[in-house]
Amino acid sequence: MTTESEVEGTADEPCDEATRPQQPGELVFTPRRRAKPPVHLADLTLAQRREQVIALGLPGYRAEQVSKHYFARLSSDPSTWTDVPAAARQVMAQALTPTLLTQTRRISCDADTTVKYLWRLFDGAMVESVLMRYPKRTTMCISSQAGCGMNCPFCATGQAGLTRNLSTAEIVAQVVAGAAELADGVIPGGPGRVGNVVFMGMGEPLANYRATLAAVRRIISPAPEGLGISARGVTVSTVGLAPRMRELAGEGIPLTLALSLHAPDDELRDELVPVNNRWPVAEVLDAAWEYADRTHRRVSIEYALIRQVNDQPWRADLLASLLQGHLVHVNLIPLNPTPGSKWTASDPGVEAEFVRRLRSGGVAVTVRDTRGREIDGACGQLAAAE
Repeated sequence: MTTESEVEGTADEPCDEATRPQQPGELVFTPRRRAKPPVHLADLTLAQRREQVIALGLPGYRAEQVSKHYFARLSSDPSTWTDVPAAARQVMAQALTPTLLTQTRRISCDADTTVKYLWRLFDGAMVESVLMRYPKRTTMCISSQAGCGMNCPFCATGQAGLTRNLSTAEIVAQVVAGAAELADGVIPGGPGRVGNVVFMGMGEPLANYRATLAAVRRIISPAPEGLGISARGVTVSTVGLAPRMRELAGEGIPLTLALSLHAPDDELRDELVPVNNRWPVAEVLDAAWEYADRTHRRVSIEYALIRQVNDQPWRADLLASLLQGHLVHVNLIPLNPTPGSKWTASDPGVEAEFVRRLRSGGVAVTVRDTRGREIDGACGQLAAAE
């Protein structure tokens, strides 16, 4: 049986999926050594940043100044740090704000209000993030891993496999990059700020638990500690790592947990979400209800509608029966098919009937606004093409 630590992996010992599965429900990951990403101030608490600066022979308060530039002014360019002595700027930049992401591609649609970024990391690994600006809010969708080891067959990232976990700073830097473009007025609509962050890009966030949690803390902590985005504007998605879901419930952070369910029955979910062999539907939903009970936050059930696979009326009825009476909301997702895939979105009439049956069963449901189809919007498509 796979232990939690094997499933999680760490930023220090990234894990690659070695075998699949040996026993029903068993996921085996083999750690392998990789060079670590450079340490960045976003990896550190403010106290640790002060220690780093003092070790450079500079006053500790300089750490707070540079942190304000990075998190409040969204600038890692030392030439803009005018409150820092010129002689110290480059030294501090090298120590605290090394380059983590190099933009490889940037494509947009929806009148340039949806932007997809493809980033190359220091070791050549590729990750994606997406900025989506709406009339009253802006959301950043970010990656927590390069690739993914969960092997969901309808997901481009899952089919690529896992390269490695991202560091805390590599996760946070995706938000900062998008927020900087928004603040600078690069995105149509005038200068603005990111108000929502969703961990729904590449990877399984709870399989990179420590870095994900630290990134959440940087995102929600006020400057100079972090970006100061409301915890209620942060959503962490999971395919259902039940032990980590329970652990997250105990962290005391009022973020939204999104469970990628995709099927209400174990027979189909075993196929669509292979980790279901380890933590089946009943156990995963129990962990979701524990999260809702402890945090008083509504759990989001993510359900990608796949034509003639999981969109039958009886599955809508079964899903409604499982969710009735709980603090929950269903987010139906018209599948964004990947090139060459046999999986495709449900017909509009089938989708409408699915929605009707959930609502008749007393379950709140919305259909996700589909953005980015014309720019390879599904997670992993750009990285796979590259």
